[in-house]
Amino acid sequence: MFVLLLAGVVLGTTSAVAQQLQPPCELHRFDGETVQHFSKRRITCAVQRFGPVPGGATRAICIARRESGLDPAATSDPTGQYRGLYQHDRGMWPDRYDEYTIPWWELSPRALNGRTNSIVTIRMVREAGSWRSAGWPPTGC
Repeated sequence: MFVLLLAGVVLGTTSAVAQQLQPPCELHRFDGETVQHFSKRRITCAVQRFGPVPGGATRAICIARRESGLDPAATSDPTGQYRGLYQHDRGMWPDRYDEYTIPWWELSPRALNGRTNSIVTIRMVREAGSWRSAGWPPTGC
């Protein structure tokens, strides 16, 4: 019985560690899936992996919908100063990317990548403690 208990603990821990070693939120878009639905799945994954954040995935999706219409390729007109799902400032993005990502995750360095934008944003919000403190007032969400 001790051997079974030990095996369960070891296997459970190994499985949990293996999951943490996989690149985060490396999802694939389903056939016929809209960009908006795919963005919701990516955001939900980022919240599950790097949260909690105030309001959970529901608020995170609401804010991304307000900022970009859930379009990871969205840019502000006419200058393109703000980019991606959460409309990060183009000049601030490189430092945010460096601070909130880890090289082995193999994330795109582009703010217009929905996976990267979601992960960076959720990590920023968690560290800041609120959406407002991270730069996104939760108005309407």
